[in-house]
Amino acid sequence: MPATQKPMRYGHTEGHTDVCFDDSGSCIVTCGSDGDVRIWEDLDDDDPKSINVGEKAYSCALKSGKLVTAVSNNTIQVHTFPEGVPDGILTRFTTNANHVVFNSDGTKVAAGSGDFLVKVVDVMDCSQQKTFRGHEAPVLSLSFDPKDVFLASASCDGSIRVWQISNQTCAISWPLLQKVNDVINAKSICRLAWQPKSGKLLAVPVEKSVKLYRRETWSNQFDLSDNFISQTLNIVTWSPCGQYLAAGSINGLIIIWNVETKDCVERVKHEKGYAVCGLAWHPTCGRIAYTDAEGNLGLLENVCNPNGKLSSSKVSSRMEKDYNDLFDGDDTSNAGDFLNDNAVETPSFSKGIMNDDEDDDVMLASGRPRQRSHFLEDDENSVDITMLKTGSSLLKEKEEDDAADSIYNPPLVPSHRPLYDGPVPTPRQKPFQPGSTPLHLTHRFMVWNSVGIIRCYNDEQDNAIDVEFHDTSIHHATHLSNTLNYTIADLSHEAILLACESTDELASKLHCLHFSSWDSSKEWIVDMPQNEDIEAICLGQGWAAAATSALLLRLFSIGGVQKEIFSLPGPVVSMAGHGEQLFIVYQRGTGFDGDQCLGVHLLEMGKKKKQILHGDPLPLTRKSYLAWVGFSAEGTPCFVDSEGIVRMLNRGLGNTWTPVCNTKEHCKGKSDHYWVVGIHENPQQLRCIPCKGSRFPPTLPRPAVAILSFKLPYCQSATEKGQMEEQFWRSIMFHNHLDYLAENGYEYEESTKNQAIKEQQELLLKMLALSCKLEREFRCVELADLMTQNAVNLAIKYASRSRRLILAQKLSELAVEKAAELAATQVEEEEEEEDFRKKLNAGYCNTPTEWSKPRLRNQVEEETEDIGEADDTEEKSEVLRHGQNPFSKSADSSDVPAVKSGAVTSSNQGRVNPFKVSASSKEPTISVNSARSANILDNMNKSYKKSVLNRAANDEKSPVIKPLVPKPKSKQASAASYFQKRTFQDDKTEEVKEENPKNSSSETPAMCPQNTENQRPKTGFQMWLEENRSNILSDNPDFSDEADIIKEGMLRFRVLSTEERKAWTTKAKGGTASDGAEAKKRKHVADKSEETEYQKEKAKENLNLPKKQKPLDLSTNQKLSAFAFKQE
Repeated sequence: MPATQKPMRYGHTEGHTDVCFDDSGSCIVTCGSDGDVRIWEDLDDDDPKSINVGEKAYSCALKSGKLVTAVSNNTIQVHTFPEGVPDGILTRFTTNANHVVFNSDGTKVAAGSGDFLVKVVDVMDCSQQKTFRGHEAPVLSLSFDPKDVFLASASCDGSIRVWQISNQTCAISWPLLQKVNDVINAKSICRLAWQPKSGKLLAVPVEKSVKLYRRETWSNQFDLSDNFISQTLNIVTWSPCGQYLAAGSINGLIIIWNVETKDCVERVKHEKGYAVCGLAWHPTCGRIAYTDAEGNLGLLENVCNPNGKLSSSKVSSRMEKDYNDLFDGDDTSNAGDFLNDNAVETPSFSKGIMNDDEDDDVMLASGRPRQRSHFLEDDENSVDITMLKTGSSLLKEKEEDDAADSIYNPPLVPSHRPLYDGPVPTPRQKPFQPGSTPLHLTHRFMVWNSVGIIRCYNDEQDNAIDVEFHDTSIHHATHLSNTLNYTIADLSHEAILLACESTDELASKLHCLHFSSWDSSKEWIVDMPQNEDIEAICLGQGWAAAATSALLLRLFSIGGVQKEIFSLPGPVVSMAGHGEQLFIVYQRGTGFDGDQCLGVHLLEMGKKKKQILHGDPLPLTRKSYLAWVGFSAEGTPCFVDSEGIVRMLNRGLGNTWTPVCNTKEHCKGKSDHYWVVGIHENPQQLRCIPCKGSRFPPTLPRPAVAILSFKLPYCQSATEKGQMEEQFWRSIMFHNHLDYLAENGYEYEESTKNQAIKEQQELLLKMLALSCKLEREFRCVELADLMTQNAVNLAIKYASRSRRLILAQKLSELAVEKAAELAATQVEEEEEEEDFRKKLNAGYCNTPTEWSKPRLRNQVEEETEDIGEADDTEEKSEVLRHGQNPFSKSADSSDVPAVKSGAVTSSNQGRVNPFKVSASSKEPTISVNSARSANILDNMNKSYKKSVLNRAANDEKSPVIKPLVPKPKSKQASAASYFQKRTFQDDKTEEVKEENPKNSSSETPAMCPQNTENQRPKTGFQMWLEENRSNILSDNPDFSDEADIIKEGMLRFRVLSTEERKAWTTKAKGGTASDGAEAKKRKHVADKSEETEYQKEKAKENLNLPKKQKPLDLSTNQKLSAFAFKQE
């Protein structure tokens, strides 16, 4: 059976690393350039014991409970093993010691140094020292003769020397190596070794072969080499039996020879090709531990065992470990504690397979007893089904080994009994708190989130909890005693929430420290009913939630009032809260073949409680489990699985889950992971802690947070097309939260929206240009379908100038379709607006509101129409396509004060319409804003958003981290009422017009005379359409829809000369100038024309700046020609 190479794992920081086994082979000991000695119970030990011996450790040796290290302070130190207690300094050099070794009985230590000296020191009496002088350069390595007669050394002076220990003389010297001036320049560290027991041969790695010299005759008996060795050999080590010799090269190749036959029996390549600088053979079985020059630790198993059986005393303990690997399912040996005793209900073998003594001895990699509670009791000899598939081959080996040793209890399992070979149930993941580290650690994180960190210390001296806030202005750091043994915690801007499990005497408790309370009582505690334990908790804005073992979710107010209770469909796995949102992940069934079967609930806990996700399956990577759940700082649900895939809820695609990052792509080694602590959508940042060789960070030293970028897994990401597609859809997805915030009345940054649209349109135009060059014209039209109207017009211009006339024609047709869609949408919205206006006037029948003055809106429409005729292309409205949100009002600081003043002056009435603008402020409001808004509502919407945002920007230094707060909802007739969150659906449509572009078409003038002629005067186009309707119908008898007539009318009206159109407009104005406000409105026309010139100049500078809609009564042909040929 060939050697099994386990994946490398992080051991120490980059640099030279040494490795050895203890006397029994139960531990692997490593030292590295970080100055630590680590004691690993196995390669999968995620929590090794660490002893700091100095700034750097160059070499270590272990024997008879003494750990000797060569340290960077020029000393050879001794520590007790495994306690790690310092036990003095053996000897000192004037420079660093490079290698340290024990003799065979552990009574003497030899050390070689950079000051050319070799010393042999007695371990029990360090005054007994012998110094060997003769090397002319730093000493590289040493090896004791097993009989304690000779000592071999290699040096940078190119020589290999054998010393007679008794009289300190040099017995022989061979000039085998290349001369260098220091260890760091040496091509090889030349770790030589004597053959165990007899000491008959001395093995020396020289270039690409190993030279073996016979004892006492010092003749070169033979060389061992292999054709696969392409680089210099660095190190050799013998098997304990002396039959095999292993060598490691500087390019990561490990070769094993049978010395008797001189045959190469194993070749193993380091997975990354790093230099092998540490090599240790297990004292009793076929296993080799090795380290590389980058600080990683690796393991080879089943070395030189033709039948694959492990030899000697390690059989029993190793098989137990292998069983435990099986209990953890597939590929979970590095899974921290998420899938072991704290995370997964672990199935085990039945009592018929393993006897009681053996079962009691089975330990986890970290030395903790494993829970064994799930047995199939129906048959004494039955085997747990969960283990049969994954462990079938190992089980057979176990049967062979144990049958010979009579470990089985009679009767034996019949060999002919068929084994179940179907799908294997996956152990269920146990509940966990996002941002926490495993429960068994004495120092652990209870939670690390965007608000702060809660640490728990539970050792012999203290049992306490420390709370630290990232922003100390929220609250100062707090130290709490942990007398009730709290194990779960959460932290928000308002409170600290703690929970503990029940004991025999005490019930499970929920403890809240409401530090933001304005009264003096800052704490409350709730006891759970008997036999009900809290398994997960979370905090939101003004509420707390606890999921219990009784499959109940209990809601509380932040002040301690019990609120709703509801049942969960399965055991909870994890929970998170943000603002009004509650995100629950639970077990919805049993997974198979390593997959978890999880479901998700997403609820909104505001005034109108509603459920967004109704127990939908949570999509995890195959054979993975849930590692983190939470929300982005902007309030979008996210989760991370054990394979490092970060997924985010895509609200723009029907609440589906989209992978946005693979943290494994950023890891250097297979055993490295990123521990997620927070996600930001703007700027796009994944905040996480890099963990070398582990899934979670230690509490000390304080871990550093790294920032990773997002990347959607699109195909062909190496090509320009693939990169732009990924950037475009990532921009779309990461700005979906703006629509959500707008719909729910939250604050948000308007400029962010504008910038996003600009980026998206630029990417689309670049992709269109690329497709044009590749002559993919059909693809160009598909891309144009995603564009805003302005970008489509530029695309038409590009196509025309590229002499792609068919493409230009297709794009023109697309522009016409978009215009028709706008017209149809606009008619519907006008009807809705009329209904709403009637309802509002019914409620405020005696108050003259803006909506009850149709003249004003109509006048603004006429002015907009005139401006639109002056320059079509710059005023062309934008359309939302495929989840893209192109509408956003241009930012103009002069908008805010004008309308604000109107809002304040109108608030001195009793019961008043909050949207009314008083007569005194009406004129400046319209003159400033009419160029960018089609009615007073738009002015209000814009100033509302801006004023709230200005206030938010001044009050908060880092708004991304804090949960977003709903807008005030007071109904008092005051200036504050102007900022209230409106409740009517139609009014909401007006309010979020910037984010929801389909609603914004209500800014265009009404095209349906039947609906509007009784409410407002006619425009010039409407009067022309009435007179020419019969002509249109006679030319097109198949027209039955009013929208078709309007569309055709728009085309014909646009063909008229400018003078004719102005004549119709003047005629319309002249026929309706009957009230006293006419003169004032004409003044507005003049003001607006000046504003329009300024707006045109601004629009030409930036094609992506969102534009106001203009009337749809314009000729498409003239529109396109103006863009393609007139506008430069």
